[in-house]
Amino acid sequence: MQRLYFLTPDLPTTVNVAHELTDLGLTDKEVHVTGRDWLKLKEHGINCATLLQTSDVAHAAVRGLLFGIPLGCVLGVVVYYFLGDGFTNAGIATTIIGMGIFGGLFGIWTSTMVGVSVHDVKVDKYEDEIEHGAYLMMVDVPNERESMVYTAIHRHHPEVIIDKVTPEERRHHCGTGI
Repeated sequence: MQRLYFLTPDLPTTVNVAHELTDLGLTDKEVHVTGRDWLKLKEHGINCATLLQTSDVAHAAVRGLLFGIPLGCVLGVVVYYFLGDGFTNAGIATTIIGMGIFGGLFGIWTSTMVGVSVHDVKVDKYEDEIEHGAYLMMVDVPNERESMVYTAIHRHHPEVIIDKVTPEERRHHCGTGI
């Protein structure tokens, strides 16, 4: 599955592209649109993007879980070291596992709170255009249909900018790039 981003200049173009995508067999679950005036999108029956599509909340939750569990387990070992004189073997394991679970849940909670405020990489890239009335469509298409969707939309709407996240943008956005 590939996510394509369509930057459309105005509402009529956005509505036309959304209908063409429906004609190509894409569903509302695969097409999400964000823009300054989301009420007009709703009026035209266009699926509005949620925080899940426009922010880094999903990736942040995964990162919180991946960092939280080991840190919680380390905290469980520290608790055992300082308070573990009367612990049985089952008590030690329960403490470490319990702190690992707590760490994972705490990591998810704190990371998602931060992730909500971090825009998706392409929402960041096109933020100025969106503020000036453009719309950004996030379209999930199967890999084998990507070129067909790209060609069909560009044939009827050459003014639409079609983009996708490059590996460099993903690395940079996740904090692993330059």
